[in-house]
Amino acid sequence: MCNSCFFFTFAWTFFQPMSAIEIRKVTNRKELDMFIQFHYDLYRGNAYDAPNLYSDERHTLSKERNAAFEFCEADYFLAWRDGKVVGRVAAILNHRANTQWQRKTVRFGWLDFIDDIEVSRALFEAVRQWGRERGMTEMAGPLGFTDMDPEGMLIEGFDQLGTMATIYNYDYYPRHMEQLGGWEKDNDYVEYKLIVPEGDMPEKYQKVAQMVMKRYNLHPVHPKRSQLLGKEQIGRKALDVVNKSYGNIYGYSQMTERQIDEYLRMYFPVLDMDMLCLIEDWNTPDHKIIGVGLSITSMTRALQKCRNGRLWPFGWWHCLKALKFHKADCLDLLLIGVLPEYQQKGVNALMFYDLIPRYQKFGFKWGETNVEMETNEKVQSQWQYLEHIQHKRRRCYKKNI
Repeated sequence: MCNSCFFFTFAWTFFQPMSAIEIRKVTNRKELDMFIQFHYDLYRGNAYDAPNLYSDERHTLSKERNAAFEFCEADYFLAWRDGKVVGRVAAILNHRANTQWQRKTVRFGWLDFIDDIEVSRALFEAVRQWGRERGMTEMAGPLGFTDMDPEGMLIEGFDQLGTMATIYNYDYYPRHMEQLGGWEKDNDYVEYKLIVPEGDMPEKYQKVAQMVMKRYNLHPVHPKRSQLLGKEQIGRKALDVVNKSYGNIYGYSQMTERQIDEYLRMYFPVLDMDMLCLIEDWNTPDHKIIGVGLSITSMTRALQKCRNGRLWPFGWWHCLKALKFHKADCLDLLLIGVLPEYQQKGVNALMFYDLIPRYQKFGFKWGETNVEMETNEKVQSQWQYLEHIQHKRRRCYKKNI
């Protein structure tokens, strides 16, 4: 080939416009598989991402199986270029939350995309159009169907280990939000790394806990697994406490009876009972449950070994080791809930008075608080008696449409 022909061919190739982005709605099982698979492909080998189990993702996204579809509706979209998936997003309406908070919000969730501004632009445009067709006036997210789904885009802490209850994303995601324009902060969450004390119980926890037990007759208990789903219905009572204690938190919509049944069936059978602390009021005839503290061994490293989120052929072993034998340095504080009328009585201190010796026994070195609203000083004040570091921040964005 002559030099002039070579340079003409090179220039023609270089200056060809990139193929257009095509947005397609997920309409069948095969496309939903692609929607789920995209995250595993995009984050393969990432040291910090905690990939969800494929079976859990499929259940959550199933309109037939997820109890949240009693009051939610959603569609899922894939971005395609040159025959390949390059992004995904879910458009969600939570009608109960919109009614409760008096907003007309279409949520975006399950957001993933390659580092190409045209891809992210096209995905958000699909959500915008979908929301406007249904009378919405704003977009907000990342949010799931309910508060039980991961929420908030990571904007600080990209070099920190993710958790199964939160979203991990690359650092270019928030850069895209800035470049696209029109997005503003709706809410920020912060997360803390708590160092498990090696020696004695922090004195403040000890004093407050002993005072709470003596003055208010409140006591920590660890139920047997059979009691969670048995005639005592302790699991249901515990989730009722969560419903009531989270009622006024940003974006929260209370769990329905069907959702409670779903969580009891899916997750309670595998809980580590040593790390489930309930606080009971012994002044009441039935020892009323007024507080719930749920921790779990960090599953992130185990989940990273489950290829494409599958438990088979070997993923189940890594998950079993983490759950059964506490084979991790870290634990996740999944949730702490206290009935509103008891929230000023030192119940949280009583929980940690009970749980810290258990953390020490299992050899945990630190814990993850998971998401807390940055304005929730009441919650954050409980960490002041432990060595703690704010190591992550994530944001929910909003935009008028």
